[in-house]
Amino acid sequence: MQSESFPWLKSYPPSPSWDIEIPDITMLDALAYTVATKPESPAFYFLGKSYNWAEMGDQINRFAAGLQSQGLKKGDKVGLFLPNSPTFLVAYYGVMKAGGTVVNYNPLYALRELVHQVEDSETDIMVTLDLKILYDKAYEVLQTSRLKRLIVGKFTEILPFPKNILFPVFKGKERAQIDNDPRILTLQDLMNNDGTVQPVSIDTAHDIAVLQYTGGTTGTPKGAMLTHRNIYANAFQAYSNFPKSDEHRRMLAVLPFFHVFAMTVTLNISVMGGMEILTLPRFDLNQSLDLIHKKKPHFMAGVPAIFNAINNHAAIQKFNLSSLLFCISGGAPLPVEVKRIFEEKTGCVVVEGYGLTEASPVCHVNPPLGKNIAGSIGLPLPQTIVEIINPDDKITPMPIGERGEVCISGPQVMRGYWNKQEASDDVLRRLPDGRIRLHTGDIGIMDDAGYTYIVDRIKDMIITNGYNVFPRNIEEAIYMHPDIEECIVAGLPDAQRGEIVKAWVKLKTGAKLDEKGLREFLQDKISKMEMPRSIEFRSAPLPKTMIGKLSRKDIVAQEKT
Repeated sequence: MQSESFPWLKSYPPSPSWDIEIPDITMLDALAYTVATKPESPAFYFLGKSYNWAEMGDQINRFAAGLQSQGLKKGDKVGLFLPNSPTFLVAYYGVMKAGGTVVNYNPLYALRELVHQVEDSETDIMVTLDLKILYDKAYEVLQTSRLKRLIVGKFTEILPFPKNILFPVFKGKERAQIDNDPRILTLQDLMNNDGTVQPVSIDTAHDIAVLQYTGGTTGTPKGAMLTHRNIYANAFQAYSNFPKSDEHRRMLAVLPFFHVFAMTVTLNISVMGGMEILTLPRFDLNQSLDLIHKKKPHFMAGVPAIFNAINNHAAIQKFNLSSLLFCISGGAPLPVEVKRIFEEKTGCVVVEGYGLTEASPVCHVNPPLGKNIAGSIGLPLPQTIVEIINPDDKITPMPIGERGEVCISGPQVMRGYWNKQEASDDVLRRLPDGRIRLHTGDIGIMDDAGYTYIVDRIKDMIITNGYNVFPRNIEEAIYMHPDIEECIVAGLPDAQRGEIVKAWVKLKTGAKLDEKGLREFLQDKISKMEMPRSIEFRSAPLPKTMIGKLSRKDIVAQEKT
């Protein structure tokens, strides 16, 4: 396959070039460069406390040295059970520097889910904080799984004065009582060393930097093996689209670092670019808007539900959001209307991207300095080849403009699923030219300019009376109504038709739209087959995942209970 035949090349902006060389180094090298060249530059801002890159580098070295003193060997798994905080950055890079593999854990998981992930990943050490919401669950995991060691940091130590004094007084109930257990080590004790780290030889293409769990298309948790090459290459690919400047830049991190999108686009890109990370322990709309207003970040990555929430904030005019140069939307399709309204209200351009855990995760983005097409996921990142393949035979390329499965090959594609060869073989295909092609499970179209449009996921496609109906198309039409705040469309089993289309909607505050009015509005926007057979209006927000994506899976599960 010759690069001259790739349709996206004709649309690529002058910089970066699609065939830009990606260095064969690691994120540890990127970190070392930032610490060496910007030691005094702000690195992290958390609840009023600031850290520079020299301080972060020193803490990372001490954390890595501490792990090695505990007997950590190359490839050992260390779980991060942490909120967004400086501790996360220190632990994430410290584990890799010590030669270990990071395993990210969702703090909202139930005990059963956490234990399964610990056993499946072979995690031996877990890092957390002394907050009840985290520690109590982590200690239960220590009691009921293969976990051998719990490292616990003090939340007050990452707070500024006087918050570190006031927190135990006014929020003492949120602090955990640490058990007297020899398997528990304080973070302070772990890092009580001179920061001398024993060098570890890294094979960038094969050594696993991060074991990132994903439900995939089956819902069964699987650990995507992301190598050091994968995560560095993806940060480099994504960062190449950022406008460069000699000025200090700031990144607002509203998504949780344990999620692969935030791991790459807010954590690793910030390290690569020497940016200051501004974050909160968990997303709060008002606190996030206040942080933008006061600290003036230049970039923000979010999911559509966050942009929609900002759009519908009753007092949005109170906050100055003008510092934002551009925002990146990912994790779910960005409705055209949500993008348009956000840009009108804030003056900030939103570029939609696309990715999946198995690709570290970013594959596409609308170029901030090129043509930004609403409804499109944009162009492939540098060195990324995209093919639209017949979903039935998994082999035949589809013509330009026709639907097929979006398939990706590039340096960001995972090694495979941890201990799941059959599942790996199902999504990864080795091609005659030596490339490994990832089958994403998403249905898309590529136009003659090389821009890709995601139609839906294969598993979410609704087959009603033999016709294929794509929920996203219906959701886009519903969002065009000015009274709609949120909507989800899904298929439900039906004895006669196989499936029927149902829509769940939440109206904006004060809106009076009813089912008849919505159907009349949709009449000339979707086909008869796409018209929902059932429309349910809800007063409460629709269900969302941990990172704020509207959850089709959860709303269908609610319907079945």
